[in-house]
Amino acid sequence: MNKNYKSRCFWVNLKNPLYIKYHDEEWSKPCRDDKLLYKLLILESFQAGLSWECILNKRENFRKAYDNFDINKIIKYDDKKIQALLNNQGIIRNKLKIKASIKNSIIFKQIQKEFGSFSKYIWAFSDNKIIYESCYIRTSSPLSDKISKDLKKRGMTFVGTTIIYSYLQAIGIINAHTKNCFLYKAD
Repeated sequence: MNKNYKSRCFWVNLKNPLYIKYHDEEWSKPCRDDKLLYKLLILESFQAGLSWECILNKRENFRKAYDNFDINKIIKYDDKKIQALLNNQGIIRNKLKIKASIKNSIIFKQIQKEFGSFSKYIWAFSDNKIIYESCYIRTSSPLSDKISKDLKKRGMTFVGTTIIYSYLQAIGIINAHTKNCFLYKAD
């Protein structure tokens, strides 16, 4: 066996260097930076019905199309900008998801104002602790159910429990590397 070989979570497409890099350097690493939390929430909402790999492959296009995920610009997007996004072949061109990204941005800012930061809000759901689990099939949890329900109550859309579960894994609240993965840790 190649001495540089690393066993990774089964879902990583080993033929996609972007996916390997994302898994190894970003996924399930605790994130408390509001700008990164925001970017990931926007990208996760576009994932609904699609694979994360699809979104990851378009992430750079999203960054350019969405003004480097500048929330203060995004909350001001008008019909002209929405049309430009709908015409952008480099991103997911779904009108409902695009409109949701703007509305969710406004609500994200409201949460920041209410809690001092989105990080404080989201991490409070787990008492600021990382939840370690190695799940092969799970796509939701009581925690993702609770957060999804709260975000929906606040007016967000495309934040169902499956999307939120994936988001919690992405931002490291849930560390779900599989037992065979070189990044696996038990509580």
